[in-house]
Amino acid sequence: MLIICSISNKNDNNMKKLFILAALTIATTYTTFAQSVDLRRKIEVTGTAEQEITPDIINVTISLQEYMNGKTKVTIDQLEKQLEQAVNDAGIPKEDFTINNLSAYNNTYQKKKNPDFLASKQYGIRFHDLNRFNQIISKVDAKGIQSTNIDSYDYSKMEQLKNDLKLKALLSAKAKATFLLAGLSETVGPVLNITENDNSVYMQPRAVMFKSMAVAADRQEPAESDIDVKKIKLSFQINAVFQIGK
Repeated sequence: MLIICSISNKNDNNMKKLFILAALTIATTYTTFAQSVDLRRKIEVTGTAEQEITPDIINVTISLQEYMNGKTKVTIDQLEKQLEQAVNDAGIPKEDFTINNLSAYNNTYQKKKNPDFLASKQYGIRFHDLNRFNQIISKVDAKGIQSTNIDSYDYSKMEQLKNDLKLKALLSAKAKATFLLAGLSETVGPVLNITENDNSVYMQPRAVMFKSMAVAADRQEPAESDIDVKKIKLSFQINAVFQIGK
């Protein structure tokens, strides 16, 4: 009998230990679960801020090409001097006027093989005022202008403007949350999460072909260009989550 009782007592002790361990496990699991679940009341809103701007940095390419005026060749050097003078007269800084590439300009083989070979050069000009473009073009021999196009454009205070719009969008979101909760006699608490979306529209630069040399030659006047630049539309959306109440 003593042996049997001893075994029974050992079993009881083991069961008690198991019950205590199970209880501790359940308590720990519940505490962990309670900590992982955010029980705060929240409101999620969206704020938007937009603005259109006119680019004040426009990179334009102008291509010049030699041409035959009867039996006389109007050379790249002559055309380039005209362009350089026009750029200087327009007040364009030297660092904003560059040669982008040469098209067989120094190709001696081509020149020897074909005396009538017409070389070309491509120049890059950075404008801060596109009105100066027509001023420059009007002073260059129209028959020597092959083409023009906008390579790229930008706005000098872009980053500052973006930050201002993001802040406006965030304040708009908070104002919306405040308005909605006021209708329920609730107040806006601290912000819990902020997500931003950039929905800005940047128009792609487009090639702008100069009026054909034949037309310009017939009219004997500077060719006209329809070069223009589209506005940039900046648009930012802020998704914000606020706590309801303090």
